[in-house]
Amino acid sequence: MAQPALRILLVRHGESTFNVENRIQGRSDLSRLTPSGEAQAQRLAEALTGIPLDYVYSSPLSRALDTAHILLKERAGVPLLISEQLREIDLTEWEGLTFAEVKEKYPEEYSRWRYHPEELELGGRFPVRDLWQQAQGFWQQLAEQVQADPRSERGKDPKHPLNVLIVGHSGLNRALVSTAIGLGPVHYHRLGQNNCAISVLNFPQGLGGPPQLESWNITAHLGQSLPQRKQGMRILLVRHGETQWNREQRFQGQRDIPLNATGEEQAAKVAEFLADQPLNLAFSSPLKRPWATADAICRYHPNLLLRPMVELQEICHGDWEGKLQSEVEAQYPGELERWQRDPAAVQMPNGENLYQVWARTRSAWEEILATTAAQFPEGTAVVVAHDAINKAIICQLFDLSPHAFWIFKQGNGGITVIDYPEGKEGAPVLRVLNLTTHLSGQIFDCTTAGAL
Repeated sequence: MAQPALRILLVRHGESTFNVENRIQGRSDLSRLTPSGEAQAQRLAEALTGIPLDYVYSSPLSRALDTAHILLKERAGVPLLISEQLREIDLTEWEGLTFAEVKEKYPEEYSRWRYHPEELELGGRFPVRDLWQQAQGFWQQLAEQVQADPRSERGKDPKHPLNVLIVGHSGLNRALVSTAIGLGPVHYHRLGQNNCAISVLNFPQGLGGPPQLESWNITAHLGQSLPQRKQGMRILLVRHGETQWNREQRFQGQRDIPLNATGEEQAAKVAEFLADQPLNLAFSSPLKRPWATADAICRYHPNLLLRPMVELQEICHGDWEGKLQSEVEAQYPGELERWQRDPAAVQMPNGENLYQVWARTRSAWEEILATTAAQFPEGTAVVVAHDAINKAIICQLFDLSPHAFWIFKQGNGGITVIDYPEGKEGAPVLRVLNLTTHLSGQIFDCTTAGAL
């Protein structure tokens, strides 16, 4: 039986009193929204204006529930569903303490929490592992709810997914996304999240089908272009602007196709958006489309030397390059479907496979990190590349294989932010994925969904 397509709008509650005091909240319900948190929720409500909501779920904890009520204030008739499965991680023994106090009183447990969260044990429980089970329980609850609803028939058209808004918490939201895309509890700290940030998770074939994380931790609607960084180095990963072959859904690969007029406009908007960011280094694929995008960025930063890296060139599609998707299907029956279903198994004729792309991308990324760490350990580098290359980089942040290729979306002109708070040897944190609001002013990625 076909499952309805779902688009999950995942948001964290507004700033709370415990957030300001740097206290651990967990499942404690003593924390309340601050005036700033209420203002954040109002801005979020305005950003969601015009987006129909089929289901709205909230944690029962006050800071999330109050955020949800603000979001629904102007939406008469939209019911609010409260789910116990959306409570924050259970850290009862630590709740109410500051992080500094926990570090002082429980040094071994705190170290485990920071570096091996899946091994943290409190009171005979494993809070992070338990949270993963809880998140899986919510997805099951949602699947049953949607399947029993007559509206599910409308959602069976992938072009018109049902919109589900979830108002949760930092840890809980990370667990929801992680369980959806196949990340284990070891990655708990790898997804950074801000108060009232928006993330979009798609299930084009329903909850039983493959997921796609369209965006993560978007804060532009809060007047904060990019989330602040506390320490360490930052890498801004950008996909080039649109080309005519993107528009035509024609495979580009390593063909040196320039930006079209839309792509030039997108490059200009990316450059303007990043004009106030303190950029220290710049790297780009040498192909025309990323190079022109990177060059536009560098015009606002005249001290930057743009460095070409051949390892960042797009995947070589070999004999598919220059062909429309329909032409590939006609000449190589079944291979296009296999590319969409099991990309790791596809060897491009006279081209590359994804394992080769993974290897050269890993080498390029290690060089970028080493150069940035040596020259600007607290600085920011910008890297402009391609769809497949960016996906390979992001997947490898989470130790994902080429089988996970389609999980992370990368739109033309999209910006992804990766922080290394403890330097290149430390764990990376995905702070932002595929930010495109600077291109359209909309929450959703409206860029071309063309061939690679």
